[in-house]
This record gives sequence, structure tokens and C-alpha cells, in this order.
Amino acid sequence: MNQLQLKKQLSHFFQEDIGSGDITSDCIFDQPYTEGTGEFMAKVDGVFAGEVILGEAYPLFAGKIKLELFKTDGQQVKTGDVIAQVTGPYPLLLTTERVILNLLQRLSGIASITSQAVHNLANDQIEITDTRKTTPGLRMLEKYAVRCGGGVNHRFGLDDAVMLKDNHIAAVGSITEAVKKVRASTGHMIKVEVEIESKQQLQEAIAAGVDVIMFDNMSPEEIRELINLVPNHIMTEASGNITVDNIHLYKDTKVNMISLGFITHSAQALDISFNIKGGTK
Repeated sequence: MNQLQLKKQLSHFFQEDIGSGDITSDCIFDQPYTEGTGEFMAKVDGVFAGEVILGEAYPLFAGKIKLELFKTDGQQVKTGDVIAQVTGPYPLLLTTERVILNLLQRLSGIASITSQAVHNLANDQIEITDTRKTTPGLRMLEKYAVRCGGGVNHRFGLDDAVMLKDNHIAAVGSITEAVKKVRASTGHMIKVEVEIESKQQLQEAIAAGVDVIMFDNMSPEEIRELINLVPNHIMTEASGNITVDNIHLYKDTKVNMISLGFITHSAQALDISFNIKGGTK
């Protein structure tokens, strides 16, 4: 996690929400401000991700809020569990509430669905990885949440590695030509992955010397049939039409990883509440 980038993002998020001031809090609270305590509580079962948010958000407000954490990133939470407690001036607790809750719920939702996918696959020899199907501006955080849920990260951006998809291949004419052009323009540190959709494309990719082969939109049966053709030095990935409900069917495909777009683009936020102690829940 890039701490400097995180602080800049949080500052931007708060500025977007607070603007020139919290009118409600400014109206109802008189200085000097009374201090109170609030709790972040899980309202459903899931996996928590957001310790890093709590740890970096409150210090932006001159250290006026005391934070106590009861759950750490990647921990299971049950309905009713108190995740964290914060003590400080009421206006600051309430002004910062929504931005922090939005992030905690979003990241915990991603961690929870990732954890569910890992559990349903039930094969620790195959890694669950994310994709670039993330919310613009939140990729660093969403990919962090995937790791909290027991997954791993695919490339962070287009500048990480070469990934030749069907449209690249169609535009150039063949896998062979695409790989040839890539190898002529990149150094030995850049890995090359290619999507394949048939046995013919698999054989062409192997002959072209790629580093990673993705079985794109293939059934478990098709993957099991073709994977024995792949040399051991080439990594393999399955992707497309894989869900939480059917991922167990890929348990014995022998791929190295399964990439899932839905764990970031379609994750349901985990229901977390923030309650002032003594207030209405």
C-alpha cells in the first residue's frame, strides 16, 4: 500500500464530501466541542478490510480522534462485532463518518466475496486473482481488499506486463506476430500473457514462447483436456464465466490461477454501521 498516495486520496475524498464545511454539525454543536465515542459495528457476517483506512483517515484531523481497533484486515467478522471504536469531538466523528464508512463497506465487501471464492474453490494450489475491472480511482484500495480476502493481485495497470487479448490478436493477425512484435520492443523483465480460445491457439502460443497462457471462457473439461499440452515453465490461468457458485468445478483443472472480475466490479458492500454510544442504532 502506497501510504503517500492513500493520504492524498483520503484528503480528496474528505474535501469532496465536506466542501467548505459540515453545515449540520456547525449548526448544532457549540464550541468548545464535547467529546464522545462511536463504534463501527458489523451488521452481517463477512471479512473486514479497512484497518489501513481507519489508521490513516483520522490523523488527517490533527490527531484529535483516538482510535481503538478490535479487528484487523482479513479477519472474519460476525453480526454485532465491534470493529473499531473512536473517541473525539462530536463534529469530527460525524463529519468523517460517511467517507470512512463508504470505504470500509466497499473494501470489506470485496474481501468477503474474495474469501468466499477461495473457500468454494477449496484448492490452495490455485490462486484467486483479481483483474483491472476496478473502480477508477480506487484500484489500489480494491486490490488491497482482494489480498485481505485471501486473493492475489494480477497486473495493476497496462504498464505492468503484456497481455495479448483477442482484440490485439485480431488487429495484428496472429498470436505469433503479436508476440514477435512484443519481444522486439520489450526487455527480459516484461512477462507476456496471451488469451487462447482453442487448441490451435494454445499450440501457437506455446511455440511463440509466451510466459503465461489464459484459458479464456473455457469449460473445466476443455481446460483439463488442454492443460497437459502446456510445458511446466509456462504459467496458466483460467478466466471467464466463472462464478462463486461454479468455481468448485475448476478445482481439478491444474491451472495456476483463476482470475475473477466480479470480486471487484460486482462486490456487494458489507453492511457496517457507525453508532454514537448512547445513540439510536
